[in-house]
Amino acid sequence: MARISPLIILPPAIFAALAGLFAAGMLRDNPDELPSALIGQAAPLTETGTLPGRTPFDPAVLADGEVKLVNFWASWCAPCRVEHPNFEALAEDGLPIYGINYKDDAANANAFLEELGDPYVAIGTDDGRVARDWGVYGVPETFVVDGEGRIVERMAGPVTQRAIRDRLTPALERAAAN
Repeated sequence: MARISPLIILPPAIFAALAGLFAAGMLRDNPDELPSALIGQAAPLTETGTLPGRTPFDPAVLADGEVKLVNFWASWCAPCRVEHPNFEALAEDGLPIYGINYKDDAANANAFLEELGDPYVAIGTDDGRVARDWGVYGVPETFVVDGEGRIVERMAGPVTQRAIRDRLTPALERAAAN
């Protein structure tokens, strides 16, 4: 009797595993959204650099009892320019927003804020280490943080009016309820 090599089962098993992973990815609530392992976890307390002339970001403020946003942005980022007026309006409505300026030149970052306004309570700078700890894929990315310093929502891409209505407002409500 001829023996069948166990290696013959390997290609179909690999194919089945990959097909299962692809199907799971396609059947998520929003297949376009990148998942975040930090939802429900404490926000990373990685120290940031400072942007000259701006109030420095102290990570300890993340657990100060207030719901807030943490926005990763850069002056060279076109979608950051698109979302900026929305942050100005949210800040005027009293929502604390903390900025993390990502891989940017300080003079360019300050010029961006001088031109478009500064909606941030405080700003830190990042050479990439802080973004890595937060799981940021690219700018802009915005996080809703509850009063205890836990991440409630992650929004990749620009915060548009539609995103405010459909995702940000419900996330702020969830954060306030915690």
